Amino acid sequence: MPKMFSDPEAIAEDIIRDVGTNLVVGLPLGLGKANHIVNALYARAVADRAINLTFFSALTLEKPKPSNLLERRFIAPVIDRLFGGYPDLAYAAALHASALPPNIQVIEFFFLAGSWLHVPFAQQHYISANYTHAASCLLARGLNVVTQLVAKRVVDGTARYSLSCNTDTTLDVLRARAEGRASFKLVAQVNSELPFMPGAGDLSADEFSAVLDSPATDFPLFAPPSEPITDTRYAIGLHAAGLVRDGGTLQIGIGQVSDALAQGLIIRHRDNSQFHAIMSRLAPGVPVAATETGPFDKGLYGVSEMLFEAFLGLIAAGILKREVDGVVLHGAFFLGPKSFYRALREMTPQQLARIQMMPVSFTNQLYGDEEIKRRARVDARFVNNAMMATLMGAVISDGLENGQVVSGVGGQYNFVAQAFELEGARSILTVEAARQQKSGSVSNIRWNYGHETIPRHLRDIVITEYGVADLRGKSDADVIASMLQVSDSRFQNDLMRQAKDAGKLSKNYEIPAAHRENFSERIGAALKPARDAGLLPSFPFGSDFTETEQRLIPALQLLQDAQRAPLRLPGLLWQGFTRQPDAADQECLARLGLDRPASLSERAWRALVNAALARSKAG
Repeated sequence: MPKMFSDPEAIAEDIIRDVGTNLVVGLPLGLGKANHIVNALYARAVADRAINLTFFSALTLEKPKPSNLLERRFIAPVIDRLFGGYPDLAYAAALHASALPPNIQVIEFFFLAGSWLHVPFAQQHYISANYTHAASCLLARGLNVVTQLVAKRVVDGTARYSLSCNTDTTLDVLRARAEGRASFKLVAQVNSELPFMPGAGDLSADEFSAVLDSPATDFPLFAPPSEPITDTRYAIGLHAAGLVRDGGTLQIGIGQVSDALAQGLIIRHRDNSQFHAIMSRLAPGVPVAATETGPFDKGLYGVSEMLFEAFLGLIAAGILKREVDGVVLHGAFFLGPKSFYRALREMTPQQLARIQMMPVSFTNQLYGDEEIKRRARVDARFVNNAMMATLMGAVISDGLENGQVVSGVGGQYNFVAQAFELEGARSILTVEAARQQKSGSVSNIRWNYGHETIPRHLRDIVITEYGVADLRGKSDADVIASMLQVSDSRFQNDLMRQAKDAGKLSKNYEIPAAHRENFSERIGAALKPARDAGLLPSFPFGSDFTETEQRLIPALQLLQDAQRAPLRLPGLLWQGFTRQPDAADQECLARLGLDRPASLSERAWRALVNAALARSKAG
């Protein structure tokens, strides 16, 4: 049986006594980190330079850090409400401050997007690895400790522990330990908010060497609130929703596009005529590329490395219902808002049994029980996000051409590869056609780029807000033509010229007229009737933001965009100073402490927010 502790410092001392002063500690990705144990080990290594401590992990979660007055006033109450009791990871603060002691290393294979772009130590110690290879990287480095947040249940007087949110790599290294290929201590910290998930991650106490279990070290789970879905991302999600085959298999990544896709599937299932009407407005005069647009009579089976709230929405809507051995959804880790964790905790045993947490080696690849997986994963659609794509079909998802890492490869490559190995499967990579920078708008569709995550020989389907580019098996010229048709029209001519100059596109090729109106205004107009009818809500699966905060978010986003184009600010200031806010806007201004401005700068901020509220309501 494991040793039981109520004090993190005591369990850290026990780990060092058992393992020694050369510690290679595996921390689960994201939510599953045992923060108190991690911080106690870090503090011991800071105090004693004879201890060599390596943390190997991914997705270090950090509370939002506001950068200006408006952000501070908006986000500070949200942080207190949603993250107030979450214990910060001490190593993260040291990394940001370039103050990590020389006897401590932090190595990650996946970053919280953009968090570590300008932190040299993090960039230098990043490991580029597929998610499925992370366990072997851990073992190769001499893993001797795994610390993990767990859920606890007492059955017939005996404690059992669930790996809950992170079966992903832990089950894979436990298998290696059982086979004699590894030797490490599994150390747990109990958390009362973690749902106890049945299945492969439901472990007996004797799997653990030590357990930290105390009310003093219990804490609220990290619960990032859902973000509002923009028109651009709704358009992308809706296009993807028309490619999912009834009776098939679904994998989707996290984010607004995935929430939009799930909501699109729900509309398609519940109100098929409305779905067709939306799609006809979204792509007028263009033959519908999708042939799978009916309701889901057979239903879908989900197999996704990440489980999040939209999947529960698909189960509730009767879409995710095709069972594989009694299971409708296999996942490897989860993360989401408070309502998501609560929904899992409150499920009946029968409901929860249909959701099984598995190792990432199961969800992300075909190796191991391959024939069983092939029979289950019929007509699979693997939908994942990307930052950029090239005209010839390469995709950039994890880093920049100067070598800086934005996030990581994660499972994307594995899912793309599966799409080519499974009969009837497709890889769908989603990209916003353009983005706003301080210098102005830039295209996310490039002629070429000095980095790639998915090479062009694995090109399949790319979706932007302007449509679907089906690239599989096509020649370079045809691929370029397809990508031009889903590019932002502001950049089409220059992209086409580069392709022609390189001899990869016929000199007499012209982009069809139907694809020459790829502007964001058209997307907004196409979706407005469905927005007004309540079919495309900003938060389709609920929100932890208050109603006032939900009204503020689009206005603050508008202001953020305006600051990247400073010539827009004088007009906003004038409108804000001359406009009388209504009662709802007064609530928003009061929420930011701008209802009674006490300084010139506060008066300016008040005017900007007042104008932004008016413009965001006007659409």
